Amino acid sequence: MKMQRSSQQGIALLEAMIATVILAIGLLGTIGLQARAYSAMNEASMRAEATIASEKLIGLMSTDVAHIGDYAKTPTGAAGTLLAKWNKETIDTIPSAVTSVTVTPNSNGTNSTAVTVVITWQRRAGDASTANTSTVTSYLSGST
Repeated sequence: MKMQRSSQQGIALLEAMIATVILAIGLLGTIGLQARAYSAMNEASMRAEATIASEKLIGLMSTDVAHIGDYAKTPTGAAGTLLAKWNKETIDTIPSAVTSVTVTPNSNGTNSTAVTVVITWQRRAGDASTANTSTVTSYLSGST
C-alpha cells in the first residue's frame, strides 16, 4: 500500500506567520502605551513643579507681609525686585512658563489678603492645544 501525501503542506509556516503578525501588533500596542505613559508622567512632573513653585512663593510672601503688594505681577509684565529671583527659577524649571501673581487685600471683608499664583506653560512649543495651567490661591492673615 502506498501512502498518500496530505494536501496541507505549508500549514505550519502559515501558522508561524500569523503568530508573528499578532505578536508584532501586540508589541506596537505596548510601545504606544509606554509613549503615552511617559507623556503623562512628564505632564504630572510639570504640574508638581508648578505647585511647588507657587507654594514657595506663598511661603516667601507670608514672611514679608509688609511688602505683599510688591509681589503682584501680570502675565505680560516684568517681575519686580522681590519677585525676580522666584520668577527666573520658575521659568528655568518649567520651560516656556508664564507667571502671574494677583494680590487682593482685605478679601471677603476680613483682615487677610488673597494671593493667587497662576503658572501657564505648553508641553510643545507652538501648540496651543497642549497649554497647561496651575492655579494656587492662598489667604494670608494679618496683612493689610
